[in-house]
Amino acid sequence: MPQPNETATTGPALERRQGPNPGTSFMKTALPVLCTLLLGACTSTASVGYSPYLEPIPGSITYGGQPRTKLTKAPIGSTFSHQFRDPFGRQVHETYMIAPDRSLLLVRRRYRDLFGFDDD
Repeated sequence: MPQPNETATTGPALERRQGPNPGTSFMKTALPVLCTLLLGACTSTASVGYSPYLEPIPGSITYGGQPRTKLTKAPIGSTFSHQFRDPFGRQVHETYMIAPDRSLLLVRRRYRDLFGFDDD
């Protein structure tokens, strides 16, 4: 039997104190979900620079789908540039490459702000 100054190290009182914490279950579930969301944000599509996942924006040649006409005389793999202004007034420089099926691939995009400085 424990003395009045000693604390119990076994028995029902100790088992109650070591019971499951109600917040532990939530943390075990929330932490993996949060990590998955953050990791998913890191792998989103790129909009600037070189990337196989560049998406067309309003003003791009391929915005809304491939053009109806094909560049039949241009060699496969050749590139050309296209310049336009986006809805925010920035000048956009895009580079396209001709794919083997004669479709256009957007391979590079650069923005030039209103003051002429690159944002890269």
